[in-house]
Amino acid sequence: MTKRSASSQKDGKDAASGHKLSQNAGGKLLDEDDKKVELGKKVTLLRGISIIIGTIIGAGIFISPKGILQHSGSVGMSLVVWIACGVLSLFGALSYAELGTCIKKSGGHYTYILEAFGPQMAFIRLWSDLIAIRPAAMAVISLAFGQYILEPLFMPCAIPPMAVKLATAIGITSIMFLNSMSVTWTARIQIVLTFSKLLAISSIIVPGLYQLFKGETKNFENAFELSKMKLSGMPLAFYSGMYAYAGWFYLNFVTEEVDNPERTMPLAICISMAIVTGCYVLTNVAYYTVMSADELLASDAVAVTFAEKMMGNFSIAVPFFVALSCYGSMNGAVFALSRMFFVASREGQLPEVLSMIHVRRHTPLAAVLILYPMTILQVFVGDIYSLLNFMSFLRWLFIGVVVLGLIYLRYTKPDLPRPFKVPLFIPVVFCLTCFFMVFLSLYSDPVNSGIGFAISLTGVPAYYIFIYFNHRPKWLQRALDTFNRTLQIILVVVPAEQ
Repeated sequence: MTKRSASSQKDGKDAASGHKLSQNAGGKLLDEDDKKVELGKKVTLLRGISIIIGTIIGAGIFISPKGILQHSGSVGMSLVVWIACGVLSLFGALSYAELGTCIKKSGGHYTYILEAFGPQMAFIRLWSDLIAIRPAAMAVISLAFGQYILEPLFMPCAIPPMAVKLATAIGITSIMFLNSMSVTWTARIQIVLTFSKLLAISSIIVPGLYQLFKGETKNFENAFELSKMKLSGMPLAFYSGMYAYAGWFYLNFVTEEVDNPERTMPLAICISMAIVTGCYVLTNVAYYTVMSADELLASDAVAVTFAEKMMGNFSIAVPFFVALSCYGSMNGAVFALSRMFFVASREGQLPEVLSMIHVRRHTPLAAVLILYPMTILQVFVGDIYSLLNFMSFLRWLFIGVVVLGLIYLRYTKPDLPRPFKVPLFIPVVFCLTCFFMVFLSLYSDPVNSGIGFAISLTGVPAYYIFIYFNHRPKWLQRALDTFNRTLQIILVVVPAEQ
């Protein structure tokens, strides 16, 4: 939100730390080890897959995968919905793969809306993310982590709410610290967490399928029984399913750090979506093999009920695996979202310090930390679930706008290089799906959706006050400059290599 200052690049030594900086013949900023101060291309194919899988698979498949069954009314139709939602999510992911390979900038939704529809629409998306959506979403998954990491210690007693919040705060703090310290270690730990959650899912799938092959098929008899099917509930079943697959877009937030993005991004997206869809469908098959539909709907924690039936005392380990799964989602989300704030700052829509990088660790330190105070505040005092209800339809509205932007760019910029190009029907079908979800949100919960829409519209005056008008009051400009300089000194960050 400030005018770019050249002064931060003139000094040969960083004022905060005495860390020696120099300029090469081209005037580029280098650190004392003669390395460029920039975000390196450290996201390989395996790391890309771990980011996508690690953020999609959270606690839902272990705890409460019953929304689809509840709304579809039958075992067979619920499995059809899981598969269909996986295919539709793949369509969205492939559309984003095209955008990521032709617009080679990090930032995800924000960058693509900026390129297709301009800075005002992009800022409204950014504003909604910053003030409401991302802190609330992060707080929800973090609270799930706090709940399940403590559950083995308190069984069978209830966990004190304050203990959950303190464990949650420790989890969030550790994630922020990790992402601030090292991009490489963040990616390595994400791989470990992704394998741990795939191991947990395998521990459900393998014994479940073993029982199925032994002939335990009674719960699949009359799987498509018409008397139990609820056509009126099918839209809500799809809504639940699409929400379960959300997260396939996170690799696009770190495009500039992806090694060989033309090859890596489409491959990572296709492999990840195939694995996630297979895991979701086979996990539900395993659940249905061991539990009837009524038992599954009655369970508060489906994976725990499954483990109690199949593994006895081993079920005490399930909450630990759920906590690890939540931790992986938290880690992947912070890693990806920090890059959106980094890019928005680089575009002049957030304070300049957010596009600066730590001189030694080469991490976007300020952009990582921006969500920390708001998320902690949400954990301790916020009405998180109401806020998520307000914002549920905004997620699909903006994703729909992004994919609409892909179609729009096909006609306005036909000569734009597209190393990976999907057939037009894929973005069209997915775009229609997104706007159907928006309509469904407005229809089923018009009050909360309206409030969410009103919150997002506060981005319009904010855009004109902070971005559009160049002639700000001198006191405001001085305050913003002081804020940038102070944080730059405290965090030991410098402008990134362009």
